[in-house]
Order: sequence, then structure tokens, then C-alpha cells
Amino acid sequence: MTAVQVPARATATIVMASFVGLVAFLWPFVVAPGTFGAAETPPLMFGALLVLVLAVVFAEIADRRIDAKALAMLGVLSAINAALRPLGAGTAGIETVFFVLVLAGRVFGPGFGFALGCTSLFASALLTGGVGPWMPYQMFGCAWVGMLAGLLPKASGKAEIALLACYSAVSGYLFGFMLNLSFWPFSLDPASSIAYQPGLPLLEQFQRYFAFFTVTSLGWDTGRAVTTAILVTLTGPAVLGAFRRAARRANFHTTPSFEPARRGADRGA
Repeated sequence: MTAVQVPARATATIVMASFVGLVAFLWPFVVAPGTFGAAETPPLMFGALLVLVLAVVFAEIADRRIDAKALAMLGVLSAINAALRPLGAGTAGIETVFFVLVLAGRVFGPGFGFALGCTSLFASALLTGGVGPWMPYQMFGCAWVGMLAGLLPKASGKAEIALLACYSAVSGYLFGFMLNLSFWPFSLDPASSIAYQPGLPLLEQFQRYFAFFTVTSLGWDTGRAVTTAILVTLTGPAVLGAFRRAARRANFHTTPSFEPARRGADRGA
């Protein structure tokens, strides 16, 4: 059982936000040149995304799934991730932020992982001055990393660490594969065989993008994948244990109940 459960209303909101995010990422493969989507779809999609992310938070609070304890845990882990990120980013693709997302999403659940991915990257961008048009893409990519970690199948002991390490490697590549879509459609070069060319058939467009990813990003993403998998393998048992102890002590599933005071007790009897 996950520490912070996701109610049906918040689950539906996360699904809607994820759909909007997928459209915002994948529009270059389906939008014809000169149409509405070519220039206006991405900002509109991410405007809708921000509204949906806020709706996720309000839905969680309305259903009493996010209380003071969960918010405090989210704030602490977001601050830790924001502090960890500058330690590795920019050096051969090494990233020190994803292993916390994976382990926290595993323990606290997909809804918490989704929120942590968004808040971690937002806090990190403010801390490092990394605010820009790429930030919503990064926020959503990390939200997926944390969310999918919470949806992994059950396992325990060494099998769980191996599962999380493999997932960490795969998510490292997937994050880079998706993030390149934040700038690839806008770097047009008619003479290049790997640049975005509006109007090409889906398969040919994807082949161009896959070649672009392989040439420009694969090595960098390998650094992220290997770093995250190693950190999960080395720190996973201790960090998972600490998170689970914190979840047990916080007792997120407890629902307060109130009983009317007896009349005799009110009179001091």
C-alpha cells in the first residue's frame, strides 16, 4: 500500500494532465505546417497543464488526501531535490535529482510522485536561475518519472532494488528522449537530414527525430541513466527504509474522528 493514496477525482485530473502533456510533447509528429498547432499549440497546452496541475492539488486537498503532514513531506523532499540538482547537472549528463524522485514515488505513491516532480523542478529552476520555456517540459518529465515509479509492480528486498535500478535507467533515457522535443521542432534546417521538417509523414518525421536523439543526446542521457541506477542501487535500501519509517510515523491514512463529550465530563464529574 502506498503511503499517500490518490482518490478517484485526483486520478482523473492526473490522467487529463498527462494527456495534455503528451499532446504538447508529440505535436510535431502530427501537426501539418501552417496550421493552428504549429505555433500556438505548445503554449496553450502548457497553460492548460498548469491549470490541471493546480486542479490536482485542489482535488487532493478537497478529498483530504493532502494534509499538513503530506504537504510538509512534499516541501522537504522538494527542497532536498532542489539542493541536490546543482551538484551534478551539466557534467556529462550526471543527474543527482532523479533517484529521490524514483524512491519517493515508490514509497509515497504515484500522486505524490507526480506532485514532487513538478515542485522539485520548479524549486530548482528558481534556485539556479533556470527559468525558461524549457521549464514546463522538465517539470512534466520529472512528474512522469515520479508517478510511474509509484505504479511499478510489487517487489521486496533485492528484487525491489533491481526493479527500481532498471526503471531508473529506462526513465533516464525516456526523460531525455521527451525533453529534446522542447527545442527540436524549432531548430529548422532544410539542409539537415535530422532537423525537423514540417509536413513530413509520421514515420519519416520520427526517423529524423530518432537520428537527432542518437547523435546529440544519447551519450548525455546515458550519464543520467547510469548515475541514477547506481545511486538507487547504493542508497535504495537505506532511503526506502527511511521513507517508510517516516510514512508509518506520519500515518497518512489516519482519519480523525470526534465524539461528543459526556455531560458528566463537562460538569467535572
